[in-house]
Amino acid sequence: MLIQRCLVILEEKTSRKNDLETASKYIQELEAQIYKNNQTSLELLADLRCSEVEIETLKAYIIDLKSRIAVYIPVKNDYTDKKLAEYINNFPDRSRLKIMFMRESEGVYQFGTKRIFIKVEHERINIRVGGGYLSIDEFIDQYTPVEIEKIDRQSPLRRFNEKVAVQKTLLGHEARESSPIRSPRRA
Repeated sequence: MLIQRCLVILEEKTSRKNDLETASKYIQELEAQIYKNNQTSLELLADLRCSEVEIETLKAYIIDLKSRIAVYIPVKNDYTDKKLAEYINNFPDRSRLKIMFMRESEGVYQFGTKRIFIKVEHERINIRVGGGYLSIDEFIDQYTPVEIEKIDRQSPLRRFNEKVAVQKTLLGHEARESSPIRSPRRA
């Protein structure tokens, strides 16, 4: 009986040893899969980072393209208007073009409050000023600030704010702003 018991224990030990080897192989396979999955995850993260950089680059490119979109559409068969549109749409510093050209008729435009006459000679845009002509660049540099000031002066809200400021100055700092509807004089 002791021998049988030893044989049973030996079989159980062999069986457990086989089970342990099988479990060890299974664990090693799982660890290999986990390692492979981690490698794949790291590669995907690297691709994602590259994609984010590409997305940011594309966003910047889209913003640049939007800034270059045509803002002036010329009248067909008007050479002067086509040249003006080409100039405006390809202008590098859009912030300087604060006043737009509005076509009235062939060669006649409204620039802010100013009526101007434009002609194209030798592929250059010239604007009549007084008895002579200025290039469009010189004209924009010289007349844009003037026209912006005229527009600002014509703004009703700005005139109201200036009037309130003058009243405060005349009446002193302790004066309150009053509504024209509820004036202190009407009370």
